[in-house]
Amino acid sequence: MPQTTPRHVAVIDIGKTNAKVVLIDGVTGMQVAAKSVPNAIRTDGPYPHADVEMLWNFISKSLRALHQDHGVDGVSITTHGATGALLAGDDLALPVLDYEFDGPEASTADYAKIRPDFAESLSPRLPNGLNWGAQLYWQSRQFAKDFARATAIVPYPQYWAWRLTGVLASEVTSLGCHTDLWAPDRGDFSSMVDALGWRGLFPAVRPAASVIGTLRANVAAETGLPADTPVTCGIHDSNASLVPHLGRHEVPFTIVSTGTWSILMTVGGDTKALDPQRDSLANVDAYGRAVPTARFMGGREFDVLVPEIVEPDADDLEFVISNDIQALPSFVPGVGPYGGRTGRWTSDPEHLTPAQRTAAASLYLALMARACLDLSGLGRSVTLEGPLARNRLFGQGLAYLTGVPVYASGDATGTSLGASLLFGGTLPDAGGSHALEPLQVHGLDAYIKKWWERVSG
Repeated sequence: MPQTTPRHVAVIDIGKTNAKVVLIDGVTGMQVAAKSVPNAIRTDGPYPHADVEMLWNFISKSLRALHQDHGVDGVSITTHGATGALLAGDDLALPVLDYEFDGPEASTADYAKIRPDFAESLSPRLPNGLNWGAQLYWQSRQFAKDFARATAIVPYPQYWAWRLTGVLASEVTSLGCHTDLWAPDRGDFSSMVDALGWRGLFPAVRPAASVIGTLRANVAAETGLPADTPVTCGIHDSNASLVPHLGRHEVPFTIVSTGTWSILMTVGGDTKALDPQRDSLANVDAYGRAVPTARFMGGREFDVLVPEIVEPDADDLEFVISNDIQALPSFVPGVGPYGGRTGRWTSDPEHLTPAQRTAAASLYLALMARACLDLSGLGRSVTLEGPLARNRLFGQGLAYLTGVPVYASGDATGTSLGASLLFGGTLPDAGGSHALEPLQVHGLDAYIKKWWERVSG
Protein backbone atom coordinates (compact mmCIF):
# COMPACT_ATOMS: atom_id res chain seq x y z
CA MET A 1 0.00 0.00 0.00
CA PRO A 2 1.39 3.46 -0.83
CA GLN A 3 3.02 5.41 1.97
CA THR A 4 1.57 8.79 1.06
CA THR A 5 -2.17 9.33 1.03
CA PRO A 6 -3.37 11.68 -1.71
CA ARG A 7 -5.14 14.70 -0.25
CA HIS A 8 -7.99 14.71 -2.77
CA VAL A 9 -9.10 11.30 -4.10
CA ALA A 10 -11.55 11.21 -7.01
CA VAL A 11 -13.60 8.03 -6.72
CA ILE A 12 -15.24 6.64 -9.84
CA ASP A 13 -18.29 4.95 -8.31
CA ILE A 14 -20.41 3.11 -10.88
CA GLY A 15 -23.61 1.74 -9.37
CA LYS A 16 -26.29 -0.15 -11.24
CA THR A 17 -28.68 2.81 -11.22
CA ASN A 18 -26.36 5.82 -11.10
CA ALA A 19 -22.72 6.56 -11.80
CA LYS A 20 -20.81 9.11 -9.74
CA VAL A 21 -17.42 10.71 -9.46
CA VAL A 22 -17.00 11.72 -5.84
CA LEU A 23 -14.11 13.78 -4.50
CA ILE A 24 -13.07 12.64 -1.03
CA ASP A 25 -10.68 14.45 1.30
CA GLY A 26 -8.10 11.75 1.98
CA VAL A 27 -7.26 13.18 5.40
CA THR A 28 -10.72 13.85 6.87
CA GLY A 29 -12.70 11.29 4.86
CA MET A 30 -15.28 13.96 4.05
CA GLN A 31 -16.93 14.41 0.65
CA VAL A 32 -15.73 17.56 -1.07
CA ALA A 33 -17.83 17.46 -4.24
CA ALA A 34 -19.66 15.01 -6.47
CA LYS A 35 -20.93 14.59 -10.02
CA SER A 36 -23.56 12.01 -11.03
CA VAL A 37 -25.40 10.68 -14.05
CA PRO A 38 -28.04 7.95 -14.57
CA ASN A 39 -26.41 4.69 -15.61
CA ALA A 40 -28.62 3.98 -18.60
CA ILE A 41 -28.38 0.61 -20.36
CA ARG A 42 -28.11 0.51 -24.15
CA THR A 43 -30.48 -1.83 -25.96
CA ASP A 44 -28.86 -1.75 -29.40
CA GLY A 45 -26.27 -4.28 -30.49
CA PRO A 46 -26.35 -8.01 -29.75
CA TYR A 47 -27.84 -7.65 -26.23
CA PRO A 48 -28.51 -5.00 -23.54
CA HIS A 49 -25.18 -3.61 -22.41
CA ALA A 50 -23.42 -0.90 -20.45
CA ASP A 51 -22.95 2.39 -22.26
CA VAL A 52 -19.24 2.51 -21.52
CA GLU A 53 -18.52 5.40 -23.88
CA MET A 54 -21.21 7.55 -22.26
CA LEU A 55 -19.76 6.65 -18.88
CA TRP A 56 -16.22 7.41 -20.04
CA ASN A 57 -17.29 10.80 -21.33
CA PHE A 58 -18.97 11.51 -17.96
CA ILE A 59 -15.90 10.31 -16.02
CA SER A 60 -13.51 12.37 -18.12
CA LYS A 61 -15.55 15.58 -17.84
CA SER A 62 -16.10 15.07 -14.12
CA LEU A 63 -12.40 14.52 -13.44
CA ARG A 64 -11.56 17.66 -15.39
CA ALA A 65 -14.16 19.76 -13.52
CA LEU A 66 -13.18 18.42 -10.09
CA HIS A 67 -9.51 18.97 -10.80
CA GLN A 68 -10.11 22.53 -11.97
CA ASP A 69 -12.22 23.35 -8.90
CA HIS A 70 -10.39 21.47 -6.15
CA GLY A 71 -7.42 19.51 -7.46
CA VAL A 72 -7.30 15.71 -7.85
CA ASP A 73 -4.30 13.87 -6.39
CA GLY A 74 -5.38 10.27 -6.93
CA VAL A 75 -8.14 8.23 -8.57
CA SER A 76 -9.85 5.19 -7.07
CA ILE A 77 -12.55 2.97 -8.56
CA THR A 78 -15.53 1.01 -7.31
CA THR A 79 -18.34 -0.58 -9.32
CA HIS A 80 -21.28 -2.93 -8.95
CA GLY A 81 -20.58 -6.62 -9.29
CA ALA A 82 -21.68 -9.38 -11.69
CA THR A 83 -20.03 -7.50 -14.53
CA GLY A 84 -16.80 -7.62 -16.49
CA ALA A 85 -15.27 -6.88 -19.85
CA LEU A 86 -13.95 -9.06 -22.64
CA LEU A 87 -11.04 -7.24 -24.22
CA ALA A 88 -9.56 -7.86 -27.64
CA GLY A 89 -6.37 -5.85 -27.50
CA ASP A 90 -7.37 -2.21 -27.05
CA ASP A 91 -11.03 -2.82 -27.86
CA LEU A 92 -13.97 -4.71 -26.44
CA ALA A 93 -14.44 -8.13 -28.02
CA LEU A 94 -18.13 -7.89 -27.04
CA PRO A 95 -20.21 -5.23 -25.28
CA VAL A 96 -20.23 -5.24 -21.44
CA LEU A 97 -23.35 -7.32 -20.79
CA ASP A 98 -26.11 -6.01 -18.49
CA TYR A 99 -26.54 -8.58 -15.72
CA GLU A 100 -30.33 -8.13 -15.72
CA PHE A 101 -30.51 -9.47 -19.30
CA ASP A 102 -31.99 -12.97 -19.38
CA GLY A 103 -29.96 -14.26 -22.34
CA PRO A 104 -27.69 -16.47 -20.21
CA GLU A 105 -30.76 -18.42 -19.09
CA ALA A 106 -30.70 -20.10 -22.50
CA SER A 107 -27.52 -21.95 -21.48
CA THR A 108 -28.78 -23.01 -18.04
CA ALA A 109 -28.79 -26.77 -18.66
CA ASP A 110 -25.30 -26.90 -20.15
CA TYR A 111 -23.92 -24.40 -17.65
CA ALA A 112 -25.21 -26.49 -14.75
CA LYS A 113 -22.94 -29.32 -15.87
CA ILE A 114 -19.76 -27.22 -15.69
CA ARG A 115 -20.31 -24.73 -12.86
CA PRO A 116 -18.64 -25.54 -9.52
CA ASP A 117 -20.50 -26.83 -6.50
CA PHE A 118 -21.63 -24.29 -3.91
CA ALA A 119 -19.20 -25.85 -1.43
CA GLU A 120 -16.32 -24.77 -3.67
CA SER A 121 -17.48 -21.36 -4.90
CA LEU A 122 -19.93 -20.30 -2.11
CA SER A 123 -21.79 -18.83 -5.08
CA PRO A 124 -25.44 -19.82 -5.68
CA ARG A 125 -26.96 -20.10 -9.13
CA LEU A 126 -28.70 -16.78 -9.67
CA PRO A 127 -31.11 -15.64 -12.39
CA ASN A 128 -30.25 -13.92 -15.66
CA GLY A 129 -26.62 -12.80 -15.70
CA LEU A 130 -26.10 -12.37 -11.97
CA ASN A 131 -23.38 -15.04 -12.09
CA TRP A 132 -20.63 -13.47 -14.16
CA GLY A 133 -19.47 -16.98 -15.07
CA ALA A 134 -22.87 -17.67 -16.62
CA GLN A 135 -22.54 -14.54 -18.74
CA LEU A 136 -19.12 -15.60 -19.98
CA TYR A 137 -20.29 -19.14 -20.71
CA TRP A 138 -23.28 -17.87 -22.72
CA GLN A 139 -21.14 -15.35 -24.62
CA SER A 140 -18.57 -18.05 -25.42
CA ARG A 141 -21.30 -20.21 -26.98
CA GLN A 142 -23.55 -17.57 -28.52
CA PHE A 143 -20.72 -15.43 -29.95
CA ALA A 144 -17.95 -17.98 -30.32
CA LYS A 145 -15.93 -16.05 -32.92
CA ASP A 146 -16.01 -12.82 -30.92
CA PHE A 147 -15.16 -14.64 -27.71
CA ALA A 148 -12.24 -16.35 -29.41
CA ARG A 149 -10.79 -12.89 -30.15
CA ALA A 150 -10.60 -12.09 -26.44
CA THR A 151 -7.13 -11.40 -25.12
CA ALA A 152 -8.21 -10.63 -21.55
CA ILE A 153 -11.18 -11.02 -19.20
CA VAL A 154 -11.26 -8.28 -16.57
CA PRO A 155 -13.70 -7.48 -13.74
CA TYR A 156 -15.58 -4.21 -14.13
CA PRO A 157 -13.53 -2.05 -11.71
CA GLN A 158 -10.35 -3.21 -13.40
CA TYR A 159 -11.80 -2.42 -16.82
CA TRP A 160 -12.00 1.24 -15.77
CA ALA A 161 -8.55 1.04 -14.21
CA TRP A 162 -7.30 -0.21 -17.58
CA ARG A 163 -9.06 2.62 -19.43
CA LEU A 164 -7.25 5.06 -17.16
CA THR A 165 -3.80 3.47 -16.98
CA GLY A 166 -3.43 0.84 -19.71
CA VAL A 167 -2.55 -1.75 -17.03
CA LEU A 168 -4.50 -5.02 -16.77
CA ALA A 169 -5.31 -6.73 -13.47
CA SER A 170 -7.78 -8.99 -11.71
CA GLU A 171 -8.96 -8.46 -8.12
CA VAL A 172 -10.57 -10.79 -5.58
CA THR A 173 -13.58 -8.77 -4.37
CA SER A 174 -15.05 -8.74 -7.87
CA LEU A 175 -13.90 -12.28 -8.70
CA GLY A 176 -15.50 -13.49 -5.46
CA CYS A 177 -18.83 -11.71 -5.99
CA HIS A 178 -21.14 -14.68 -6.84
CA THR A 179 -19.30 -15.24 -10.10
CA ASP A 180 -18.71 -19.03 -9.99
CA LEU A 181 -15.16 -18.09 -11.04
CA TRP A 182 -13.49 -18.04 -7.60
CA ALA A 183 -12.94 -20.54 -4.76
CA PRO A 184 -12.80 -18.36 -1.59
CA ASP A 185 -11.41 -21.03 0.73
CA ARG A 186 -8.52 -21.74 -1.67
CA GLY A 187 -8.01 -18.14 -2.72
CA ASP A 188 -7.78 -19.22 -6.34
CA PHE A 189 -9.83 -19.50 -9.51
CA SER A 190 -12.51 -22.18 -9.45
CA SER A 191 -12.24 -25.54 -11.14
CA MET A 192 -14.61 -24.28 -13.87
CA VAL A 193 -12.11 -21.65 -15.02
CA ASP A 194 -9.52 -24.33 -15.68
CA ALA A 195 -12.05 -26.74 -17.19
CA LEU A 196 -13.05 -24.10 -19.75
CA GLY A 197 -9.45 -23.04 -20.42
CA TRP A 198 -10.02 -19.46 -19.29
CA ARG A 199 -7.29 -19.06 -16.65
CA GLY A 200 -4.81 -17.60 -19.10
CA LEU A 201 -7.29 -14.86 -20.07
CA PHE A 202 -7.46 -13.42 -16.56
CA PRO A 203 -4.67 -10.96 -15.75
CA ALA A 204 -2.64 -11.42 -12.59
CA VAL A 205 -4.53 -10.81 -9.35
CA ARG A 206 -3.60 -7.55 -7.66
CA PRO A 207 -4.71 -6.25 -4.23
CA ALA A 208 -7.58 -3.77 -4.27
CA ALA A 209 -5.48 -1.53 -2.03
CA SER A 210 -2.65 -1.09 -4.49
CA VAL A 211 -1.72 1.46 -7.12
CA ILE A 212 -2.16 -0.24 -10.48
CA GLY A 213 -0.43 2.56 -12.36
CA THR A 214 -0.60 6.19 -13.49
CA LEU A 215 -2.63 7.87 -16.20
CA ARG A 216 -2.17 7.19 -19.88
CA ALA A 217 -0.83 10.25 -21.67
CA ASN A 218 -4.04 10.76 -23.64
CA VAL A 219 -6.16 10.46 -20.47
CA ALA A 220 -4.02 13.03 -18.69
CA ALA A 221 -4.46 15.39 -21.64
CA GLU A 222 -8.22 14.76 -21.80
CA THR A 223 -8.85 15.26 -18.08
CA GLY A 224 -6.23 17.87 -17.30
CA LEU A 225 -4.82 15.69 -14.49
CA PRO A 226 -1.06 15.24 -14.13
CA ALA A 227 0.25 12.18 -15.95
CA ASP A 228 1.72 10.82 -12.72
CA THR A 229 -1.67 10.75 -10.93
CA PRO A 230 -1.90 7.35 -9.20
CA VAL A 231 -4.85 5.03 -9.80
CA THR A 232 -5.87 2.16 -7.53
CA CYS A 233 -6.66 -1.35 -8.74
CA GLY A 234 -10.31 -0.90 -7.70
CA ILE A 235 -12.90 -2.79 -5.67
CA HIS A 236 -16.43 -4.24 -5.77
CA ASP A 237 -18.84 -1.67 -4.30
CA SER A 238 -20.30 -3.70 -1.42
CA ASN A 239 -16.79 -4.57 -0.32
CA ALA A 240 -15.81 -0.92 -0.58
CA SER A 241 -18.43 -0.25 2.09
CA LEU A 242 -16.61 -2.70 4.34
CA VAL A 243 -13.19 -1.06 4.07
CA PRO A 244 -13.77 1.78 6.61
CA HIS A 245 -14.90 -0.78 9.19
CA LEU A 246 -12.22 -3.45 8.87
CA GLY A 247 -10.29 -3.57 12.12
CA ARG A 248 -12.56 -1.06 13.86
CA HIS A 249 -15.32 -3.28 15.31
CA GLU A 250 -15.41 -6.34 17.53
CA VAL A 251 -16.06 -9.37 15.34
CA PRO A 252 -18.40 -10.59 14.22
CA PHE A 253 -20.01 -7.36 13.00
CA THR A 254 -22.57 -6.73 10.29
CA ILE A 255 -22.50 -4.03 7.65
CA VAL A 256 -25.65 -3.32 5.63
CA SER A 257 -24.67 -1.71 2.33
CA THR A 258 -27.72 -0.19 0.64
CA GLY A 259 -28.62 1.24 -2.72
CA THR A 260 -30.33 -0.66 -5.53
CA TRP A 261 -29.36 -3.73 -3.49
CA SER A 262 -29.40 -4.21 0.27
CA ILE A 263 -26.33 -6.34 1.03
CA LEU A 264 -25.87 -7.69 4.57
CA MET A 265 -22.30 -8.81 5.28
CA THR A 266 -21.11 -10.25 8.57
CA VAL A 267 -17.35 -9.91 8.90
CA GLY A 268 -15.92 -12.69 11.04
CA GLY A 269 -19.14 -14.65 10.65
CA ASP A 270 -19.69 -18.30 9.84
CA THR A 271 -20.56 -19.43 6.31
CA LYS A 272 -22.34 -22.61 7.46
CA ALA A 273 -25.86 -21.10 7.44
CA LEU A 274 -25.58 -19.90 3.84
CA ASP A 275 -28.30 -21.30 1.61
CA PRO A 276 -27.75 -21.21 -2.16
CA GLN A 277 -31.53 -21.43 -2.68
CA ARG A 278 -32.10 -18.18 -0.76
CA ASP A 279 -29.65 -15.78 -2.41
CA SER A 280 -27.01 -16.03 0.28
CA LEU A 281 -23.37 -16.48 -0.52
CA ALA A 282 -19.87 -15.51 0.48
CA ASN A 283 -18.37 -12.28 -0.69
CA VAL A 284 -14.61 -11.90 -0.52
CA ASP A 285 -13.25 -8.86 1.30
CA ALA A 286 -10.29 -6.69 0.35
CA TYR A 287 -7.98 -9.05 2.25
CA GLY A 288 -9.28 -12.13 0.44
CA ARG A 289 -11.37 -13.48 3.34
CA ALA A 290 -14.80 -15.07 2.84
CA VAL A 291 -17.58 -12.89 4.28
CA PRO A 292 -21.02 -14.53 4.71
CA THR A 293 -23.51 -12.39 2.84
CA ALA A 294 -27.25 -12.28 2.20
CA ARG A 295 -29.08 -9.75 0.10
CA PHE A 296 -32.22 -8.54 -1.58
CA MET A 297 -33.03 -5.69 -3.94
CA GLY A 298 -34.15 -3.33 -1.18
CA GLY A 299 -33.83 -0.09 -3.11
CA ARG A 300 -35.57 -1.48 -6.16
CA GLU A 301 -38.38 -2.95 -4.03
CA PHE A 302 -38.86 0.30 -2.10
CA ASP A 303 -39.26 2.15 -5.41
CA VAL A 304 -41.96 -0.33 -6.44
CA LEU A 305 -43.76 -0.13 -3.11
CA VAL A 306 -43.57 3.64 -2.59
CA PRO A 307 -44.29 5.83 -5.64
CA GLU A 308 -44.16 8.95 -3.47
CA ILE A 309 -42.01 9.05 -0.34
CA VAL A 310 -43.57 10.94 2.59
CA GLU A 311 -42.02 10.71 6.06
CA PRO A 312 -44.53 8.86 8.26
CA ASP A 313 -45.49 10.13 11.71
CA ALA A 314 -46.62 8.16 14.76
CA ASP A 315 -50.23 8.11 13.57
CA ASP A 316 -49.24 6.67 10.19
CA LEU A 317 -47.22 3.93 11.86
CA GLU A 318 -49.99 3.11 14.32
CA PHE A 319 -52.51 2.91 11.44
CA VAL A 320 -50.32 0.46 9.51
CA ILE A 321 -49.73 -1.79 12.51
CA SER A 322 -53.25 -1.73 13.94
CA ASN A 323 -54.76 -2.48 10.52
CA ASP A 324 -52.26 -5.27 9.73
CA ILE A 325 -51.07 -3.58 6.53
CA GLN A 326 -48.11 -5.58 5.30
CA ALA A 327 -46.02 -6.01 2.19
CA LEU A 328 -44.99 -9.62 1.61
CA PRO A 329 -42.06 -10.74 -0.55
CA SER A 330 -40.89 -10.58 -3.20
CA PHE A 331 -41.37 -7.62 -5.50
CA VAL A 332 -38.27 -8.40 -7.57
CA PRO A 333 -38.53 -12.01 -8.73
CA GLY A 334 -35.70 -14.48 -8.36
CA VAL A 335 -33.56 -12.65 -5.82
CA GLY A 336 -33.49 -12.34 -2.04
CA PRO A 337 -34.37 -14.86 0.67
CA TYR A 338 -37.89 -15.29 -0.77
CA GLY A 339 -37.08 -14.94 -4.47
CA GLY A 340 -39.50 -17.69 -5.46
CA ARG A 341 -42.50 -15.84 -4.08
CA THR A 342 -44.62 -13.18 -5.76
CA GLY A 343 -44.89 -9.95 -3.80
CA ARG A 344 -48.26 -8.77 -2.57
CA TRP A 345 -49.91 -6.41 -0.10
CA THR A 346 -52.32 -7.62 2.58
CA SER A 347 -54.46 -4.53 1.87
CA ASP A 348 -55.01 -2.53 -1.30
CA PRO A 349 -52.14 -0.01 -1.29
CA GLU A 350 -54.16 2.39 -3.42
CA HIS A 351 -56.28 3.08 -0.34
CA LEU A 352 -53.22 4.15 1.68
CA THR A 353 -51.73 7.61 1.96
CA PRO A 354 -48.14 8.05 0.73
CA ALA A 355 -46.96 8.25 4.36
CA GLN A 356 -48.74 5.03 5.26
CA ARG A 357 -47.21 3.26 2.26
CA THR A 358 -43.79 4.59 3.26
CA ALA A 359 -44.27 3.24 6.79
CA ALA A 360 -45.39 -0.21 5.64
CA ALA A 361 -42.56 -0.45 3.09
CA SER A 362 -39.97 0.60 5.67
CA LEU A 363 -41.15 -2.13 8.04
CA TYR A 364 -41.07 -4.60 5.15
CA LEU A 365 -37.44 -3.77 4.42
CA ALA A 366 -36.54 -4.20 8.10
CA LEU A 367 -38.22 -7.62 8.20
CA MET A 368 -36.48 -8.66 4.99
CA ALA A 369 -33.14 -7.54 6.40
CA ARG A 370 -33.77 -9.60 9.53
CA ALA A 371 -34.54 -12.63 7.35
CA CYS A 372 -31.22 -12.11 5.59
CA LEU A 373 -29.40 -12.08 8.94
CA ASP A 374 -30.63 -15.61 9.63
CA LEU A 375 -28.48 -16.60 6.65
CA SER A 376 -25.42 -14.34 6.91
CA GLY A 377 -25.31 -14.42 10.71
CA LEU A 378 -26.01 -11.55 13.10
CA GLY A 379 -23.01 -9.59 14.28
CA ARG A 380 -22.50 -8.01 17.68
CA SER A 381 -23.47 -4.74 16.03
CA VAL A 382 -25.09 -3.63 12.77
CA THR A 383 -24.03 -0.54 10.80
CA LEU A 384 -26.21 0.86 8.03
CA GLU A 385 -24.54 2.43 5.00
CA GLY A 386 -26.07 4.30 2.08
CA PRO A 387 -29.64 5.55 1.53
CA LEU A 388 -31.34 3.27 4.08
CA ALA A 389 -29.16 4.76 6.82
CA ARG A 390 -31.41 7.81 6.44
CA ASN A 391 -34.64 5.81 6.80
CA ARG A 392 -35.24 6.17 10.53
CA LEU A 393 -38.17 3.72 10.68
CA PHE A 394 -36.18 1.03 8.88
CA GLY A 395 -33.25 1.41 11.26
CA GLN A 396 -35.38 1.49 14.41
CA GLY A 397 -37.33 -1.52 13.21
CA LEU A 398 -34.12 -3.45 12.55
CA ALA A 399 -32.79 -2.49 16.01
CA TYR A 400 -35.92 -3.98 17.56
CA LEU A 401 -35.78 -7.10 15.40
CA THR A 402 -32.10 -7.84 16.11
CA GLY A 403 -31.65 -6.83 19.73
CA VAL A 404 -28.12 -5.58 19.01
CA PRO A 405 -26.88 -2.00 18.58
CA VAL A 406 -27.77 -0.62 15.14
CA TYR A 407 -25.85 2.41 13.90
CA ALA A 408 -26.79 4.71 11.05
CA SER A 409 -23.66 5.88 9.26
CA GLY A 410 -23.33 9.62 8.89
CA ASP A 411 -21.54 9.05 5.61
CA ALA A 412 -23.92 9.09 2.65
CA THR A 413 -21.28 7.66 0.31
CA GLY A 414 -19.98 4.56 2.08
CA THR A 415 -18.77 2.95 -1.13
CA SER A 416 -16.93 6.08 -2.24
CA LEU A 417 -15.30 6.58 1.15
CA GLY A 418 -14.21 2.95 1.26
CA ALA A 419 -12.75 3.15 -2.24
CA SER A 420 -10.83 6.31 -1.31
CA LEU A 421 -9.25 4.43 1.60
CA LEU A 422 -7.60 2.01 -0.84
CA PHE A 423 -4.81 4.58 -0.88
CA GLY A 424 -4.27 3.94 2.82
CA GLY A 425 -3.95 6.67 5.39
CA THR A 426 -5.67 7.06 8.72
CA LEU A 427 -9.26 5.92 8.86
CA PRO A 428 -11.65 8.77 9.54
CA ASP A 429 -13.83 8.80 12.64
CA ALA A 430 -17.37 7.46 12.60
CA GLY A 431 -18.46 10.33 10.36
CA GLY A 432 -21.47 11.25 12.46
CA SER A 433 -22.69 7.68 12.96
CA HIS A 434 -25.33 7.40 15.65
CA ALA A 435 -27.12 4.58 17.43
CA LEU A 436 -30.80 4.08 16.71
CA GLU A 437 -33.34 3.46 19.46
CA PRO A 438 -35.33 0.24 18.93
CA LEU A 439 -38.82 0.88 17.64
CA GLN A 440 -41.48 0.95 20.35
CA VAL A 441 -45.09 0.87 19.25
CA HIS A 442 -48.15 -0.98 20.52
CA GLY A 443 -48.96 -4.12 18.56
CA LEU A 444 -45.52 -4.48 16.97
CA ASP A 445 -44.87 -8.00 18.29
CA ALA A 446 -48.15 -9.29 16.86
CA TYR A 447 -47.46 -7.54 13.55
CA ILE A 448 -44.03 -9.16 13.31
CA LYS A 449 -45.38 -12.59 14.23
CA LYS A 450 -48.07 -12.35 11.56
CA TRP A 451 -45.49 -11.39 8.90
CA TRP A 452 -43.30 -14.39 9.73
CA GLU A 453 -46.30 -16.72 9.67
CA ARG A 454 -47.29 -15.44 6.24
CA VAL A 455 -43.84 -15.77 4.68
CA SER A 456 -43.31 -19.20 6.26
CA GLY A 457 -46.65 -20.60 5.15
